[in-house]
Amino acid sequence: MLYFAASLHFTLMGERGYAARQCASEMDGDGVRGGQRRRLPGELSGVGKISALIGGAMRTSGQGGEGHKYALTSDEDDSDFWGFAHEADGLFTPLPDEEGARRVHLEGCLPQGGLLKSVDHVGSRRAIVGNAWLALLDGDGATMGSYFVNEVTVVDVKPSARGTGLVDLTVTLWCENALPGAERAWDLVRTGHLNHTGMWHELAPEERHAWLSVALWSRQYQRQGKPDAPVGQVFALDGRHIVDEDSFYCAIGEAVNGPGGYFGWNLDALDDCLCGGWGATAPFTLRWESSAEARARLVERISVGDREVALFDLLLEIFEERGVSVFL
Repeated sequence: MLYFAASLHFTLMGERGYAARQCASEMDGDGVRGGQRRRLPGELSGVGKISALIGGAMRTSGQGGEGHKYALTSDEDDSDFWGFAHEADGLFTPLPDEEGARRVHLEGCLPQGGLLKSVDHVGSRRAIVGNAWLALLDGDGATMGSYFVNEVTVVDVKPSARGTGLVDLTVTLWCENALPGAERAWDLVRTGHLNHTGMWHELAPEERHAWLSVALWSRQYQRQGKPDAPVGQVFALDGRHIVDEDSFYCAIGEAVNGPGGYFGWNLDALDDCLCGGWGATAPFTLRWESSAEARARLVERISVGDREVALFDLLLEIFEERGVSVFL
């Protein structure tokens, strides 16, 4: 049963269908403004390669090292690893417009592959690296989740205070799914401090949506291949802090999959999760505690075919259709 024409429910790899944005560069035919390449900050006279800054050091792709929080890999070729970064300042800033353009400062980078080729061409068409997967790494360098980023373009490079042979890159990119407020939740996952229930209770409405996005993109990492709970499981849903639709998804994700857990973030996604593979397989039982309080708050009217249904009642319909017994 689908309640909207298009679902916002994606797996990480499902985003590979995003089309690359057309280049809007106004460079001349050979990609150089005014016919002369601008010298990179810190570049040695007579040396036109970033190797002058990084001393020829190289790191192979794989798990990150100490302090690395991010890694970039080409979307076109999984073997084209672009390097690690200690920070990605600006990735989770509010969008300057509806289309998701961001200016991101990658601190402490050792560029490789396609990224290394582009840093030598700031100011030209060849500074456009392309589309990539930006992975978020835990304290051991393992991938927690990934964002698809469009049209990564290097706009500045300088030596980094993070270490000898490293550089700080400023890039522009497009990323619709890196929501403002998500960085805090990623830090909790990274440090292992997302370890008790109720941590989302005090979040503002827009922060709850960002919390849910991290729950979605990190779900495989957090579950670590853990199978669904057995059929017939009883889950307790705490309704005391359910004040709107997003808070309902925060609560049920936590009820099924523990702190920071994911079990949908819109109606279609919830329906998908109830089909199995996301932590619970119907039939199961949901004991909705403080359900009267939740019913009084989930009063938004949702259009379903030729009728309108209160959100609380629609949720009950979805559960019943998927074989979930709800005790209020």
